[in-house]
Amino acid sequence: MAKELGLFARRGLKIELIREVGWATVRDRLIHGDLDASHALAPMPFAATLGIGCVPTPCLTAVVLSLNGNAITLSKSLWKAGVRDASTLAEFAAKERKGEPLTFGIVSPFSSHRHILETWLRRAGIDQEKDVRFVVVPPPQMPANLQAGHLDGFCSGEPWNSVAIRAGDGWCPVTSSQLLPDHPEKVLMVRRRFADEQSEEHLGIIAALIEACALCDTAEGRASAIEILARPAYVNAPAALIRRSFAGPFDFGNGREESVEGFFRFQNGGSNEPDAEKGTWTLRHCLAGRVSASHYTSLVQQVFRRDLYLQANHLKNHAPEHASS
Repeated sequence: MAKELGLFARRGLKIELIREVGWATVRDRLIHGDLDASHALAPMPFAATLGIGCVPTPCLTAVVLSLNGNAITLSKSLWKAGVRDASTLAEFAAKERKGEPLTFGIVSPFSSHRHILETWLRRAGIDQEKDVRFVVVPPPQMPANLQAGHLDGFCSGEPWNSVAIRAGDGWCPVTSSQLLPDHPEKVLMVRRRFADEQSEEHLGIIAALIEACALCDTAEGRASAIEILARPAYVNAPAALIRRSFAGPFDFGNGREESVEGFFRFQNGGSNEPDAEKGTWTLRHCLAGRVSASHYTSLVQQVFRRDLYLQANHLKNHAPEHASS
């Protein structure tokens, strides 16, 4: 939206947007300098800095782009077998699977998506060591894998839940805003070197994104975003499906439609500030076992840069005379 509404251009920033196939590709291209910045999962700057699954590369974020936005989708075959919620899924796993684990798709091993699924399953008493297997699948490929029977369910951002539900292949028991309200979801990720060496451009990008986030939390802004995101260059999904989570009502499948408060939050409720609370939540829940709790404070200070956010937020109403990126 910052690109399409001219918010980058107003600050003299020349931005090229590139769509990637999955989060691992985003991480690798950013680490190797093919990307200057990227929309990213909130745990990714931490994981890159620590070298989890990649070459250790100091990275940071100075703006949180959204809270919430995910949902759990289960297969139609589970519905036909009598599954209606987590507790009936636990009964099904115990009685019908006979030791064969349920297979769930997640977008990354270190993500809110995995934590959302684990929380939902744990509250129902499902043994995740015995009864569950997680596999990483790029979000746009989730519906096809559910349809083919490769997955029993998945946790993904929208509109991929709605794609599976509209096709009649899945149904949604719960959204992330209902299960874990206001969890940090997406951030702008950059290498620390970029933030240091191109600080003017970096702060300008953040200022433009803060403006875009504010617009996306208005009815008019969301209506515009729905039409833009539907285009082939972006999400490439029907506007009607994107509207389900952006404006509601959300279609849970099997005749259930409801308005979901705060399905997405782009700025409301202090969404954008990369404060210690959001950073600590991300470390504790999305990188559990990878980081000692004694290191949380110092790592959050390095990676979730509230100081840079405050600088950019101060600049947001004062477009610089020139900048480039």
